[in-house]
Amino acid sequence: MTAPHGAGCLCGAVRFTIDAEPMAARTCWCRLCQYLGGGTATANICFPADKVSWTGEIRYHETVADSGNAMRRGFCPTCGTPLTSEALSRPHLIFLRIGTLDDPNLMGPQATIWTSQAPDWACISTEIPSLESQPPPVA
Repeated sequence: MTAPHGAGCLCGAVRFTIDAEPMAARTCWCRLCQYLGGGTATANICFPADKVSWTGEIRYHETVADSGNAMRRGFCPTCGTPLTSEALSRPHLIFLRIGTLDDPNLMGPQATIWTSQAPDWACISTEIPSLESQPPPVA
């Protein structure tokens, strides 16, 4: 499948149009992502921020991640679907939750990060690289 790609929240109040191919995808087990995932890791896919547009309202929650990065995470205020993550130091990138994509098979995770914070029962793929903490940023 080639761009544009679509994505959205559970209730349909937020819809994305993505006019680029993905740059990277990761599964993250940091504690903040465990909260966002309801106890599991999050699966995130990266795009150039200037190639992602949307309709509908997104609300944001800002935190400082264990990596030290100031983060802004977007969600649908109607249904609560977690949608985006953005490092404020890298405004040229936006991560969407893979589950929000119309085609969640567009790109699967290429690595699992923050495995040091995963619970003992976590299922971590041995088919892709695993990193104990934060890798270098996507270019």
